[in-house]
Amino acid sequence: MKGIFVRVLIVRAHPLESNKSRSMTMADTFRDAFKETHPDARVEELRLYEVAIPEIDMDLLSGWEALAGGEHFAHLTQQQQAKLTLYDNYTDQFLNADLVVVANPLWNLSIPTRLKAWVDTICRSGVTFRYTDTGAAEGLVQGKKLVHLQASGGHFGGNDPAAQYIKQIGAFLGCEVSSVIAEGLDHEPHRADEIMNDTLERVRDLAKKI
Repeated sequence: MKGIFVRVLIVRAHPLESNKSRSMTMADTFRDAFKETHPDARVEELRLYEVAIPEIDMDLLSGWEALAGGEHFAHLTQQQQAKLTLYDNYTDQFLNADLVVVANPLWNLSIPTRLKAWVDTICRSGVTFRYTDTGAAEGLVQGKKLVHLQASGGHFGGNDPAAQYIKQIGAFLGCEVSSVIAEGLDHEPHRADEIMNDTLERVRDLAKKI
């Protein structure tokens, strides 16, 4: 993936920075290692807790329904237009990236709500996936790479609902998915530094090889 045309999107799904967040430390480590071997790559970081992420609500649903029924965009309410435009912008940002890195903590066996809202913006029927004549879903972003970085206090063997969800979403859209999961950080606090050191080494290796 070396070359000046590589576009990378790093999705940071944590309100804290790397000095207080292990998952954000993983994100920073991947970014820095990737830049070392891909100096011409254009890296963009999306900090989900610093931007507005539109959730699917009445404005979006009614706006989509109106457009599907033939209504002109200019005839929608200002609120509908604003939300639909922002929603589309996140979809386009995802589509324009060759490599997408999603970094998040495992919270209550799930992903942060901001991350779920962002995932909704990239799951677009007819844009990032489609339904075939048989009704099966088919991803439309084949060739795009998705890296999932996650930090967890417990041990789940990578089978926790959050890790599986991101993996399945990526596969559903047609992405090539890779992941590095740090586990047991709170369950074994005496080994936390050891676990993180090993994790960050795996993150660096992935960043250099992908």
